[in-house]
Amino acid sequence: MRETPDEVAELQRLLDASLRGATGHLRSIVAERTITAEQLTGVLTGMCVLSLATVTATGEPRISAVDGHFLHGRWIFGTAPTAAKARHLAARPAASVSHLRGEDLGVFVHGRVEAIDLSREPDLLQYVREFYGDDAFDWENEVVYFRLQPHFMTVYAPDLDKLR
Repeated sequence: MRETPDEVAELQRLLDASLRGATGHLRSIVAERTITAEQLTGVLTGMCVLSLATVTATGEPRISAVDGHFLHGRWIFGTAPTAAKARHLAARPAASVSHLRGEDLGVFVHGRVEAIDLSREPDLLQYVREFYGDDAFDWENEVVYFRLQPHFMTVYAPDLDKLR
């Protein structure tokens, strides 16, 4: 867990507001089967495969997988700067991600991405270099990282013990 107490509190406010604003159908599924922000930050450690939804210039949806890292209460993910998803996000930063672990965990987030300049975020650069290996990429030219700033986030986790 890399979140500060303030970041956990902010995440909890987002989870609560998202659940309050959700449809009745979604609330009927999630309300009694969710976990707290603090519990979630303990579950989302290391690399988590995300399904990332973007939109083409003609409004067609596209979904792909990315390596997600939940850091400071936000999803961080990278891709090649030449990837279609990178072009989509640069032009249309609205995105959705989901992380699923069978029927035991579902994390669903909608928001807007921001490109991350790793040279301005040395802690994040150190994290990804340690995770992937210092020489895994030309960190300035072969990969671009994004942070999803969420406006909606909900979690389905019917049995926390199965996630530990």
